[in-house]
Amino acid sequence: MIVVQVRDDQSFEIIDREKDMVRLGSGGLDGGELARAPQTAALQALSKFERLARSHQVDQLLAVATSATREAQNGGAFLSAIETHTNIRPRLISGTEEARLIHRAVVYGVDTTAPVVAVDIGGGSVELTLGSGPEARLARSFKLGVIRLTERFVLSDPISRRDERRLVAFIRQEIDEYVTLITGAGGGRVVGTSGTVLSVGQLAATLGRGAPPDELRNLRVSARAIRQVRKLVTSLDLDARLQIPGLDPKRADLVVAGAILLDTLLSRLGARELTLCDLALREGVILDYIRQHASDIARVDQYPDVRRRSVMELAERCHWEDAHARQVSRLALMMFDETRRLHGYGDAEREWLEYASLLHDIGNHISFERHHRHSHYLIKHGDLRGFEPREIDLIALIARYHRRSAPKRDHEGFADLDTADRRRVRVLSAFLRLAETLDRSRHGVVHALSLRDRGPDLRLHLTVSGDAELEAWATRRQLPVLEDALGKPVVLAKIQQEQAERAASRSRTQRLPARRHLLADLTRR
Repeated sequence: MIVVQVRDDQSFEIIDREKDMVRLGSGGLDGGELARAPQTAALQALSKFERLARSHQVDQLLAVATSATREAQNGGAFLSAIETHTNIRPRLISGTEEARLIHRAVVYGVDTTAPVVAVDIGGGSVELTLGSGPEARLARSFKLGVIRLTERFVLSDPISRRDERRLVAFIRQEIDEYVTLITGAGGGRVVGTSGTVLSVGQLAATLGRGAPPDELRNLRVSARAIRQVRKLVTSLDLDARLQIPGLDPKRADLVVAGAILLDTLLSRLGARELTLCDLALREGVILDYIRQHASDIARVDQYPDVRRRSVMELAERCHWEDAHARQVSRLALMMFDETRRLHGYGDAEREWLEYASLLHDIGNHISFERHHRHSHYLIKHGDLRGFEPREIDLIALIARYHRRSAPKRDHEGFADLDTADRRRVRVLSAFLRLAETLDRSRHGVVHALSLRDRGPDLRLHLTVSGDAELEAWATRRQLPVLEDALGKPVVLAKIQQEQAERAASRSRTQRLPARRHLLADLTRR
C-alpha cells in the first residue's frame, strides 16, 4: 500500500508505504481455491493497512484485486470477507486493465515521451505493454506469474536443466506472438517494475558493483547482468541462495522462476538493458483516479476538512439550492450564537446545525412533497465521511424537522435518542425552522438579525431590505416552536435596512456640534 498527497499540478507525493507478502495465490491459481491461511494473512494485512491509512486521515481508500482473486473459485467470497472485516471495498480488475494502469505508472515514473515497453512480473501474472505516453497502445496480461511458474515447473532444488528448458518453452509459447507485435511496432525502452523485477535487478546491480545500489529508481541494468543472475540462482539450492548478498530472503524460493522469466522476456524483446522503476499498479491506480476525479480533487483544496467536503459533495449530488441553503445556514447560526448563554451548546452543536441547514432541502431532489423526510433519508445514507453514526443521525433529524410537525417522542429515529440528544434536536431544529421562514421568498431579504435575551422574553430584530412581509408572516407562525425550545416567549421587531442606515447617519450628525463645542471649550481653557 501507499499513502499519497495529491499536489495542485495533479501529481502526487508518497508520504507513507507498507508491504506484507502474503502470497494470496499460493495453491489457488489456475481455477483452484484460495487457501484459508493466505486469506487470513491477507485480511490481517488489509486491516493493518486500513488503520495506517486512517491515521493519515485519508480522503479516499482505493483497492484493486488482481490475478489470484480473478481466477480463484472462491474469489468472490474473499472479496465479501474483505468488506465484512474492513472498510475497504476492492475493485476486481481485468488483466488488460491491470496492464493499462501499470503502464500509466511506469511512464509517469521514468518521465519520458519516447516509446516504453513496460514489464511487470507478479505472483500470478505478467503484464507487457507498449506506448509512448500514459495511454498504452498495446496492453496484455499473461498467466506467467512467479508463484504459478514455481509451482508448475520448479520441481527440484536446484531446478533441473530439463525443467528449466520446459519453463522457457512454455514462456515463449505464451508470449512470442505478442512480442512480435511489440517489436514490429518499433519496440522501445524496456522498463521493469514490481517486486520480482526489482529483486532480480537489484541482485544484478549488487553482483556487478560488489555492494547493493543506493537507489533502484531509474537504475539501468544490462541484459547480460540479468543473464548472470539467472545462471547463478539456477545453479544453487535454497540454502545457498539465502546467502547471496542483495537477495531478499522472502523471494529466495521464487527468484529462480523470476530470473528465468525476466531473462527470457528481455531476450525475446531484443533488449540490451533494463530500466528499473519503483512505481507500478498502486501508483497507476492513484494516477488514474486523479485523471478521472480532477473536479473532486479541486474540491479538496476548496474544502480541506473532510467533513465539510463530504457535506458539500452530497449537496451538489442532490442539486441543492445553493443561495437559499447558505442564507438559511447563515441566519440559523446567527440565532445560535446570539443565544449561546441560554441554550448552553458549543462548537459541536453549531457545526451540526450548519450542516443540517446546508442540507435541509436536498430532499427536493426526490420530490417536493415530504421533502423534509427525503432529506432525512439522503443525509443518513449519503456516505458522509468523517462523522460518527450518532452525528449523522442528529444532523439528519435536525434537517427533517425544518418543516411540518415538530419532534415527537414516538417519531422514528427521534424516539431512539437519549434525553440530552432529544433536546439538542428540538433546539437546533427550531433555529433551522425559523431561519427557513426568514428566507421564505428565496430573495435573501434578511441581511442580519439579533435575538436578545431581555429576561422575561427574547426580542428578535431583523435588518432587511425590500419587501419582507412574507418573511414576517411566516416567522410569526413558527415562533411558538422556538419559544418551546428555548423556554421563553419571543417578540418580533422589524427594521428596514434603509431606515437603520438613515438613523445611524442622523445620530452621527447630531453628535458633531457637541464635539465641536467641547473642542472650543478645551481651547479656551
